[in-house]
Amino acid sequence: MRIKIIVVAAICLFPLLAGAQQRAAYTWVDNDGVRHYGDSIPPEYADLPKDVINEHGVTIGHIRGVKTAEEVEAERIEAEATLQKELQIRADGALLLTYQTVAEIEMHRDRKVKLYQAQSRVTELYLRNLDRRYQQLQEQSKRYRPYSSDPSAPMIQPRLVKEMKETEGRIGRHKLNLQKYQQDERNMIEQFNGDIHRFKSLKGIPLTAAQVVPE
Repeated sequence: MRIKIIVVAAICLFPLLAGAQQRAAYTWVDNDGVRHYGDSIPPEYADLPKDVINEHGVTIGHIRGVKTAEEVEAERIEAEATLQKELQIRADGALLLTYQTVAEIEMHRDRKVKLYQAQSRVTELYLRNLDRRYQQLQEQSKRYRPYSSDPSAPMIQPRLVKEMKETEGRIGRHKLNLQKYQQDERNMIEQFNGDIHRFKSLKGIPLTAAQVVPE
């Protein structure tokens, strides 16, 4: 019996709700500051924010207008700031889990430095050998035209030309590699020093004068 009463009440109430929904209207302010009312929204005002009102003029909802370029940019900046804050929280947590003391960070940094320096030394040694070989090839080429001043000198051998070009190419590539190793080493040291600075800040360890970043 109770179920029947609820069903009947719902059936009786539905037309009233439907009628109220049908009588809902919209109100909005155009770009000239003039307020409009209507049961429908003209296309020229579709992008503006609107309030939904009932038959008594009471606001029962809001329809957001199209976001301006400034609003879109502000939301992008806010989202970026939120993301950076979250990433910093994660990085801080990982830093505190990885290291217990500043000395541990410095030890890890110094080991990395030695690896980069070893790569650089090997590359420098290889470059010296290549430079020496290239000088030898240049000396050999002076016996041939077009490098020889002797008009009766034979034309340079293709094999010698090829080896000179290949050696010159290898020298160029290894010079670039050496520059990369040295730059990577500097970047790594800077990153570790930043971790040390952040670790001290999180742990409340006093910073040295060189570590204090001016605001």
